[in-house]
Amino acid sequence: MSTGPGPRRPDRAPSARLSPLATLPVFFKLAGKPVLLAGGGDGAAWKAELLAATGASVRVYAAEAGDKMRLAFAEIPNVEWIARVWTAADFADVALAVGDVEDETEAQAFRAAARAAGVPVNVVDRPAFCDFQFGGIVERSPLVIGISTDGAAPVFGQDIRARIEALLPQGLREWAAAAKAWRPSVSARGLDFRARRRFWERFTQLAMTRADVSPRADDLAALLAAIDTDAVAAPQRGSVVLVGAGPGDPDLLTIKAVRALQSADVVLYDDLVSPRTLDAARREATRIAVGKRGYKPSCTQEDIIALLVSLAREGKRVVRLKGGDPMIFGRAGEEIAGVIAAGLPIEIVPGVTAAAGAAASLGLSLTERDVARRVQFITAHARDGKLPADLAWAALTDPRATTVVYMGVKTLPLLVERLLAEGLDPATPAIVVERATWPDERRIMGEIAQMPGLIAAAQPAGPCLVLVGAALGGVPLPAKGKP
Repeated sequence: MSTGPGPRRPDRAPSARLSPLATLPVFFKLAGKPVLLAGGGDGAAWKAELLAATGASVRVYAAEAGDKMRLAFAEIPNVEWIARVWTAADFADVALAVGDVEDETEAQAFRAAARAAGVPVNVVDRPAFCDFQFGGIVERSPLVIGISTDGAAPVFGQDIRARIEALLPQGLREWAAAAKAWRPSVSARGLDFRARRRFWERFTQLAMTRADVSPRADDLAALLAAIDTDAVAAPQRGSVVLVGAGPGDPDLLTIKAVRALQSADVVLYDDLVSPRTLDAARREATRIAVGKRGYKPSCTQEDIIALLVSLAREGKRVVRLKGGDPMIFGRAGEEIAGVIAAGLPIEIVPGVTAAAGAAASLGLSLTERDVARRVQFITAHARDGKLPADLAWAALTDPRATTVVYMGVKTLPLLVERLLAEGLDPATPAIVVERATWPDERRIMGEIAQMPGLIAAAQPAGPCLVLVGAALGGVPLPAKGKP
């Protein structure tokens, strides 16, 4: 029988999962709607072209128009020039108002007239006068991405835009158009929420792998057939995905891990998972903390497995988010066995294990040529919380091995005592890395014989790894044949 406290309830309401936003990213539908634009200069001409591209009917109020604006009048049918200065009455029926005006008094008057008419207003280059802003745009219409820095650093926003432009093939335009065209066919199937989501997940995967190939009608047929097959094979059945969260830095999440998080209905996460990593999950997903906190009241493994099974049986897509790699000292085998025994599908997404993250952060190779022939991972924490009695001491004292100790801080004094007794050189380099790859990562370096005292003085509170071996510090190796 389970005696642990059980999984904790979601610790943040959905509305609290977002950090404060400088602005709300929204997209206006303007096709066929009138928009008021004041100004006839080059800046206003660009705004006229942009607004007209949405299908809006753009009314330009300007006593005079520059060359670029005149060109817009000549080439864009839904841009109209009204050769006079705007008046308050002109705001009566418009959806948006944009003013490219330089005079401070006119800018204030323009904003006041728009707000009096209840019209959202933008005054170019005057953020304090704006209800909305024009951000950078990545255009693969109907896929449109807007980028804003709230006016803080436009050049920064331009660089971000350039990076996204480089990532997204132009061919995604056709796939986005296909999504819009195919949506009625998908809706007509009467699929439930999860089946629709599976369809669009498969669609997205196909689009990203075949972005340079135009979508075809038989692609739609194949995607729908796959959903029909799912419904027959596993009606109303959920699934479980074990996802490696990496050691802490959210940038170390794999693309596959992000996709799993973005499709999750529920995320069960460990205490070692950073809040920024959790932010990669779908915002609507329920988040439940199930961390096993060393030497403190925690969820039992049985609680976690039961929760995985019960949620998946409800038809939910459950992501079990584990720090590091789930297959390395993560008790993944028990969770895999439990889910399979329940007759539910399970997938494993590997992550960057803490040892690899720590080595990269330190800039040290764990397999330095001619120094370390082997890397070995051990845990210094047995079921009873004590140092395991069955460790292979000959391997751990091999001078040509690098050893990484997981969950070893509490038992480190006993571990070091035994290693030295078994013949490990007391001067062997050792490094304790606390919260590897996190912004507040801390390192404690010294010789292995010194480590218990150094740890006692440092009193680390976060998750730690202990790395031991000549590869970490260039200690001369003994001659062959000597211990």
